[in-house]
Amino acid sequence: MGAAPSTPRLGAAGAPPSPGAAEQMFAALVGDKAYPISSEFWKQLLELPLTLQWPRDRVLQACHAFAQNNYQTKHLAKILIHLVWCLQECTSTTSAASVAYRRAINAAYISSIFLKFIIENAKTDNWQELCLDIDKSEKGMEKFPAEITVEYFLMRGVLNYIGSVDVSLESCYLHHELLNLMLVLMSTQLCSGPSPEPKDVHPFIDAAMLQDSSIIVSVVRKLLLNFVTRPKFPQNGSHPVFYDDGRPGVLQRVGSAAANFVLLPYYTFNYLVSSTPEGATSQLADNSLLVLLVMIHFRKCISTNESIPSNSTYMGSDTNDKEAQVFHENPYCKALNNAKDIQYDRADVEGNAQDGPVVRLSFASLFDSLGRCLNDESSVLLLYSLVHGNCDFQEYVLVRTDLDTLLMPILEMLYNASRKTSNQIYMLLIILLILSQDSTFNASVHKLVLPAVPWYHERLMHQTSLGSLMVVILIRTIKYNLSKLRDVYLHTNCLAILANMAPHVHRLSAYASQRLVSLFDMLSRKYAKLAELKNDKSHKVISDQMEADNIADDMSTELHIYTDFLRIVLEIINAILTYALPRNPEVVYAVLHRQEVFEPFKNHPRFNELLENIYTVLDFFNSRMDMQRLDGEWSVDKVLEVINKNCRSWRGEGMKMFTQLRFTYEQESHPEEFFIPYAWRLVLSRG
Repeated sequence: MGAAPSTPRLGAAGAPPSPGAAEQMFAALVGDKAYPISSEFWKQLLELPLTLQWPRDRVLQACHAFAQNNYQTKHLAKILIHLVWCLQECTSTTSAASVAYRRAINAAYISSIFLKFIIENAKTDNWQELCLDIDKSEKGMEKFPAEITVEYFLMRGVLNYIGSVDVSLESCYLHHELLNLMLVLMSTQLCSGPSPEPKDVHPFIDAAMLQDSSIIVSVVRKLLLNFVTRPKFPQNGSHPVFYDDGRPGVLQRVGSAAANFVLLPYYTFNYLVSSTPEGATSQLADNSLLVLLVMIHFRKCISTNESIPSNSTYMGSDTNDKEAQVFHENPYCKALNNAKDIQYDRADVEGNAQDGPVVRLSFASLFDSLGRCLNDESSVLLLYSLVHGNCDFQEYVLVRTDLDTLLMPILEMLYNASRKTSNQIYMLLIILLILSQDSTFNASVHKLVLPAVPWYHERLMHQTSLGSLMVVILIRTIKYNLSKLRDVYLHTNCLAILANMAPHVHRLSAYASQRLVSLFDMLSRKYAKLAELKNDKSHKVISDQMEADNIADDMSTELHIYTDFLRIVLEIINAILTYALPRNPEVVYAVLHRQEVFEPFKNHPRFNELLENIYTVLDFFNSRMDMQRLDGEWSVDKVLEVINKNCRSWRGEGMKMFTQLRFTYEQESHPEEFFIPYAWRLVLSRG
C-alpha cells in the first residue's frame, strides 16, 4: 500500500480559509483518494465555514463523484463516524458553542446532503452504494466498538443526543440538522413497495429499532416535547452553515440541486434545508413530529421460518395471514402507547409499577398543543395514534371538560372537507368514532354550549351545544360525500358516530333535528331512484347477457348499501325517541313536521319494525294536537308549546325496545399498508 494522501492545506493557523483552500477541501472529500479516519483532513473539513458558492452543474458533478468514489474511499462511513464522535464530545462539553458543536453541525449537514443523493440514485436493494463496511483495524478505529455496525453506531449516537440533550437557543441548530438527517436516513423506505416484505432492507431505521429501551423512551419523549413546546430559533441567531448576510453557501447549493435531481418515482426532501435561518422558525417542532410519525408507523416484516433470537428486544408477536407474515414489535410505537401523564400516573397510584423506562410528560400540555395544531395533517395523525393506541391518553381526553379544544378544530376541518385530503377526512372521522364509543363523551358534548360558531356560514349558530354542532357537521359531511366522493366507508363512519351518540342526545337543536330528518329524506329519494332504475333495467331487453348481469349486480349492491344506510338513520331517530324523547322536543317537532317522508317505507320489510316506534310517537303527539282548541293558525311556537307540555307526560307506552346500535373502530388487518405511505406522504408534502 502507498503512503496516505496528504491533507489539503488551509493556510496559517487560526486564519480563515481562502476560497481556494475551501474548494480544495471539498474536492478532496468527493475525490478518489481515501483519507484515513485518523487524518487531520476530517477535523479541518468539519471546522470549515461553509460559505462557498458553486453553480448547479458543479454541485451535481460533486454529488456524482462522491457517490462513485465512495466505493473506494469509504468517506461516507468515515464522516458518519466523526459525526457520532462530535456528538459524544458535545454531550460532555459545557459550552455548546465549542468547536465540537460546529463540527457536529457540519458533519450532520454534509452527510445528509450526500446520503440523500446516494439513496435517491441507489440501484441495489441492499444499499451497497452506502459502503458502510469500514475496516475496523484501521488506525484511529481503536475506540470504535468491534461488535457493532456503522449504522447502529450512528443511530445510537444521533438518537442518544436527540433524547438526552435539551433543545436550547444554543443547541437548536444541531437538533435541527440531526432531525433532517434522521428523515434522510429513514427515506430508504421510499424505495420499497406499498407494504413491508421480508426482503426489505432499511439499514438505518432497522438499526434504530434495535436501540436500548432507555434511548427509545428518551427520544419519543423529546420528540413529543418538541411538538408541545415548539422551540424556535433565536431571532438574531447565526446558523454556522449560513453566510452572515443569510445567503446560502455551497452546501445549500448542494442541497437544493440534489433535491431536484431525483431518479426515483418520488420527489423527496426539497424542504430539508431552508434558504434562510428565519424560514426554519417552526421546523424543529414540525420535523420532530414527522420523525416520530415515521418511526412509530414503521413495520419490520420477517418470514415465519426465519430464526430470531428469543431474547431479542425487537421480537414481536403481531401476526397475520397474508403470506404467513410476522411483524417485529415496534419499540417506538410501544413507547408512545405506554406514555404516562406526568401529573397523574394511575399505575403508580394502583401500585402496578411499569417494567423498564416509560415516557412521562404532561398530557394537559399535549392536549392543548394538539388543539392548537390540528389544522396540520401531521398533528391529526398523532392524535389518532394517541387515542387509538394509548388508553391513558384516550381516558384523559374523555374526562376533559373542555372537549371543544379538540373537537372544534376537527369539526371546522370537516366543514371544509372539500379542501382536505380524503385521508385527512378519514383520520378525523375515526378519531370521532373512537371517542363516541364512550357514553360519557356522548353525554358531555351535549352539555357544552358554544356561544357562537364563526366559521359556519350557512346560518348563524348562537348558544348551540357542541353535540348539536357535531350532528350538523356529520350530516353535512354525508351529503358532501354523496354528491362528490361517493365513498361508502366515509358514509359508514359518519352514521356510526351518529348512532353511538343517539341514545345520549340532550336538547338537540332545531337545526340539527331538521337536518337529521332531511338526511332520511335525501337517502330515501336516492333509494327510490335506484329501485326505480333497477326495475326499469329488469324490463329492458339487453343483447349482451353478461353486461345485463353486471349492471343488475352493481345496482343490487348499491341498493343494498342504501337500504343499510336508511335503516341506520331510522335506528338513530328511533334511539333518540326511545331513550331521550322527553329532553328532545325539537326532534319530535322535526319528525311531526316531515312525517310524510316516512310513509313510503311503512310496510317495507326492512324498515317496518323501526317505523312502528316512530308512528307510535306520531300518533301520540298528533292526537294531542287534535285535542287542542286553537284560535287562529298553528305557529311553530304553539306547536312546540304542545310538544313540550306532552313530553313531560310521555311514558313511552307501546314503544318496542331494540338493542342499541354500538359501533366500534377496528384497524384493518394490514394497517401498515395505509400508515407507512401516509406518514411519508406527510413528510413529502412539506416540500
